[in-house]
Amino acid sequence: MFKIRKYRESDAIPVGILIHDTYTKFNLSFASPEEQKDFLGPFQHARSDEPAHRAEIARVIRASMVFVAENDGEIVGVLRGRADKMQSLFVREDCHRQGVGRKLVQRFEQECLKHGASKIKLMGTLYATPFYQAVGYKKSTGVRSMRTFDGEGLPYQPMKKILTKP
Repeated sequence: MFKIRKYRESDAIPVGILIHDTYTKFNLSFASPEEQKDFLGPFQHARSDEPAHRAEIARVIRASMVFVAENDGEIVGVLRGRADKMQSLFVREDCHRQGVGRKLVQRFEQECLKHGASKIKLMGTLYATPFYQAVGYKKSTGVRSMRTFDGEGLPYQPMKKILTKP
C-alpha cells in the first residue's frame, strides 16, 4: 500500500528519475531524442552522479507544495504546485490506475483549501487530460502549445477545478 507524504530534499534523485521516465514515455514520443533532451532540461541527467546535475534537479523540483507517493520505501508518484496551480504530476507507469495520482491530487487540493484557494488551474498534457477530467477538472480553453525548458511545441490542455470545502 502506498502513502502520500511531503517531499524531502533526499527524494530529489528518485523523483528526478521518475519525472524523466514518465515524461519521456507518455509525453515526448513526438520528439526526436535530441528534442527530448530540450524538453527534459536537467531531468535528462536524472541518472547522473555529477553533483551539479543533482543540484539542478533538486532546484527545479522545489515548489511551494511538493508531495510524493511512496510504496515500500520507493517513490512512485510526485505532485508539485502552489495554492492556485498544479505544476506537474507524475506517476510511475506500473502504478497507473491504482489510485496513486488520485490520492496525490486529493492531498494537494486539501492543502490548497488550507491556503485559501478556491480554484486550481493546470496545463494537462494530452495523455493526462482524461485522468484530470476523471478527478473533476474541466477544460478551460482549446489545446495550446507550451515551452518546457528549451523544448517548444508540447501540446497541452488548460484545465481548472473549482474547489469546495468538505
